[in-house]
Amino acid sequence: MSLDVLPTLTAALGARVSTAPVDLEAVREDRSGWRGASRPLAVVHAASVDDVQVVMRIAHASATPVVVRGAGTGLAGGAIASDGCIVVDLSGLNRILEISEADELAVVEAGVLNGDLADAVAPLGLWYAPDPASRAISSIGGNIATNAGGLLCAKYGVTRESVLALAVVLADGRLLRTGHRTVKGVTGYDLTALLTGSEGTLGVIVEATVRLRPLPTGEVVTIAAAFPDVETAAAASAAVTASRVRPAMLELMDAAGIARVAAHLGADALAGTPLATLAPGEAFLLAQTDQAGAVAEADSIAATFAESGGRVSRSTDAASGERLVAIRRAWHGALASRGQVLIEDVAVPRSRLPEMFRAIERIGAEHGLEIPTLAHAGDGNLHPNFVFEGDPGEVPDHVWAAADAMFREAVALGGTLTGEHGVGVLKRRWLADELGDDQYDLQRGIKALFDPTGILNPGVMFEPAGPNTPRMSPARATTEEHR
Repeated sequence: MSLDVLPTLTAALGARVSTAPVDLEAVREDRSGWRGASRPLAVVHAASVDDVQVVMRIAHASATPVVVRGAGTGLAGGAIASDGCIVVDLSGLNRILEISEADELAVVEAGVLNGDLADAVAPLGLWYAPDPASRAISSIGGNIATNAGGLLCAKYGVTRESVLALAVVLADGRLLRTGHRTVKGVTGYDLTALLTGSEGTLGVIVEATVRLRPLPTGEVVTIAAAFPDVETAAAASAAVTASRVRPAMLELMDAAGIARVAAHLGADALAGTPLATLAPGEAFLLAQTDQAGAVAEADSIAATFAESGGRVSRSTDAASGERLVAIRRAWHGALASRGQVLIEDVAVPRSRLPEMFRAIERIGAEHGLEIPTLAHAGDGNLHPNFVFEGDPGEVPDHVWAAADAMFREAVALGGTLTGEHGVGVLKRRWLADELGDDQYDLQRGIKALFDPTGILNPGVMFEPAGPNTPRMSPARATTEEHR
């Protein structure tokens, strides 16, 4: 079959089709550390929506798998080449098509970087709120495909809250437009929300109409606090949310992670910040308030931190606040500098954060691991990090066993396997356990309706299954089955 597909693609798209080894190798991995076992058939560097439609028509006619890829910053292995597939690279679809000040929206192609859109609308007094830590390098199409979160979700919501409409190329090459330019719209089923977070399994997102907000004005207050341990810090963050105050940012860093960030950045990077005065074992909470009422909200948060046992400092100086945020954003780079990292992504109800941190410490001790953990504490989203030696994608058995225990603990506390990274291939083994049989089967049915021949991102989210292939519970999954 591939002997027919490649010439057909090349005849239709010319130099945009690449079989160069450097291109074929580049799409075998993402930022998760996962590495695909095989090279793809070809990489298509799409330059237009028409290019994507051509690829999907050829793939549909030949039953060739298609993997959609943006900036390659995913953390769940959701956009990695599989054997014999066509990889469609959307990074060339990078135009901002429209900015409407009157309607506070923008129309962008899927390859536009999150930070580039924010920079483009800022001079107009507007702001694109979704704020993943990778905003400078991640594409809006990829953010939508995973329903990405970020540091500001507690107050401003995840990506889904900012997506008004989509243009999506379906598995057979048709172009589907969903949603509205209006603030309200309840005509039929909400396919825009369904496609947001679908990880490339239902269609290829090529264009988005996104909501903009007025750029926050007025004072931004930064509140920092040191706590004797991570569980006390988690309890303080839960107390803030219980007080009905909604900070723009509420981030928690444990002692193990802070130590690694300090070692990576060096003492000078932390000098003059509250992080420089932390005692061994202390955890750190970073909060910011903005817009009207920022000072009063900061007063309330500072009081809650102090009542919870924190050593509190605060600042209205923008530069010092941004310096702390930059240190927080350096977290993953610091851990990656020490070895391979499995960056996990569970979420629990905010009131259960102390219990989840307690469970992570217990699981680490049981498996002989130190698990540096940070949290978007304002929305209950934790990122435990498993650092190990070895080749990317070759996660040791004891690390998977610890991750398995952690996933189960999060779900038992009323939480979820993933708050913002997506399922990808890394977490598909656990999906059925969280969803239950009825919901799992309904979701597979939705996938089959959009993609009847199963060519869109096969193996992502759902385990490959045939008529005689039973689902395997995570408890029986071996390391080999995760690869």
